Parts: sequence; C-alpha cells; structure tokens
Amino acid sequence: MKTLYIISGVTGMTGNELVRQILAEKNGGNHIIGFDNFYASSIETVRDCIGDPGFEFFEYDLNNGDHMADIEQRVSCMKKDFDEVIYINCAAVVHTEHFYHVYETYETNVVGMEAFLQQAIRVGAQKYINCSTSEIYSMNSWNDNGGVREDDYVTMADAEHSQRTSYATGKMLTEFFMKDAVDSGKIKGCSIRFANVYSKNERFPKHIIPFIINSLKNDGKVVLLENSRKNRRTFLNNYDSCSAVLALAKEDSALDGTIYNVATDEEITIIDLVKLCAEKMGIAEPVIEFEGYRASDPERRLLSTEKIRKRTTWKPVVNLDIGLDECVSNYLKSGE
Repeated sequence: MKTLYIISGVTGMTGNELVRQILAEKNGGNHIIGFDNFYASSIETVRDCIGDPGFEFFEYDLNNGDHMADIEQRVSCMKKDFDEVIYINCAAVVHTEHFYHVYETYETNVVGMEAFLQQAIRVGAQKYINCSTSEIYSMNSWNDNGGVREDDYVTMADAEHSQRTSYATGKMLTEFFMKDAVDSGKIKGCSIRFANVYSKNERFPKHIIPFIINSLKNDGKVVLLENSRKNRRTFLNNYDSCSAVLALAKEDSALDGTIYNVATDEEITIIDLVKLCAEKMGIAEPVIEFEGYRASDPERRLLSTEKIRKRTTWKPVVNLDIGLDECVSNYLKSGE
C-alpha cells in the first residue's frame, strides 16, 4: 500500500524520527510532505533525509494561511497516486518555559491543530493522528495500579493554581476536535498522550535529559528545581514514540477517535537521572544544586499503556540505559 504522509512540525522530536521510520519501510512507495518553521528545531534533524525522493520538506508555518493553502493544493494534486493519505500533527509549542504563557501555546496547539484537521478532511484524507500530551493528567498523573488510564478522570490545576496547565487544557481541546471528527464520520484518527519524550537530536537543551547533560558538560553542575528532590518520571525515547504513531496509523480498528497513552514503565527519580547521566560522562560525584519551585508539578507521571498494547503490536524497545548512552554520545560530540 502506497501512503502519502503530511507531517507538521517535521523537524521536531517526533517528526524527524517519523521521517526515518517511514522512509525505512520496505515497500518504498510512501511519500512524505513535511514542514516546520524551526520554532524550536532546525533542518539539521532531517539533514540525512534531505534529497531522498520520498521526502519533500518545506519551511512553512502551521499558522500561515498561504503556506497551508500550498500544502493543501499539493496534497490534492498528489493523492490520486496513493492508496491512502495520513495527516500527522506533530507541531506544538512544547518546551516547559512556554507552558506559562497561554498565547504562545494557543495559536499552534489549538487553532493550528484544528485547521490542519479541517484541511485533512477537505482533501479526503483517510486518517489523522493528533499528538497530544500526558500533561493533561496534571495532578492525577499516577496511581498505584500500574499507572493512569486514558479513561480515568482528570484532576487538573486551573488558573487559580498555575498558568502551566493552560498548555494541557489546549491539548485536551484538540482531543475533543479529534473525537468529534471521527464520531461524525469525517475521518479516522486518534490522539496520543506521550509521556516525557526525549531524543538524541534535540536542538536546544530545554527538556530535562539534554539539560542535565549540557549542564554537566558546560558548568560542571546541575541546578534543579526544588521539586526535583522528590519528583519521579518515566522517559520515552523518540524512536518508540514514533513507532507508536505508525503502529496506530496502520491499525484501522484503533482509529476510533479515542486517546492512547504512550510511555514506558521504567520510572526513575530526577536525582538518580542526574547521577546516571553523570556516570555515563565519567563523573563520579555530580554537583546538584536546587533553586526555584514549580507550582502544580506532579510528583510522579506514570501511565498505563495497556490499551495501545492490546490494540496494536507496539511496545517500547529502547530502554533508558541505551537511550542515555545515545544522548550522552551525541551531545558531547556536538560540542567538540
């Protein structure tokens, strides 16, 4: 089956790895139209794929009407040559520093996603995958029964507690858009709540793993929030997050408009994460300092992945030890 993929945010953590996995598929008949505005990434993340006849890249902005009109026209002209058309929305204003600024997240994460969904419907795409976030679980991010499930009720911090949750609220709204489109028979699709995705190819050290490695490399110490004295997290390698996207995209019965958790069960404290990174860098006793506090930050984030494992063949294959080896090697090399 020949598939035409349209991927927003294609140079970001999820998008760039999706390109590699799609191009590596054996049938060789797939084609990717990908675009990004380099808000928090760079062309370097897909440099190895530029020139492949199966990948077209455009420096386009999801929120630019002319750019999106051009994408729509291209898809409309090309779709007759493919068995199916799949839209994957990876574009997101996702770094923690932006969570507290509602206008920075709203246009791309909410308005842009919905417009991209409507474009998919207009061109007659068969499927739409909506990349959401586990931040939606907010203060209900874990339990003692194997992690929170997609149908658990959410206890969410509101504006009285923290502006941080504005990001999660916007992402939750996109899940309603997705469900409505499927329930009304306009398209097949689903939403995915990813938990703490990391990548060896992150452009800027904003997320915790590259932040730790770069801090140890450049400053000889790591400055963490006070929350990190007790916080625990699971970390999902972007190879596994992308294989989950494709596993769902290929399983029509799973594209019922609902939500899927994608995560690992490998939980670690933030302090132990620093020590593990340091050990891999040859640092025996890393210096850790604490400064600042983040309101409405859950102590743990542990998600059940029972649903996606039952409905697809997906399971994570890159454990944290291997993933950190890749990150340390790549980030240290990039500073040479």
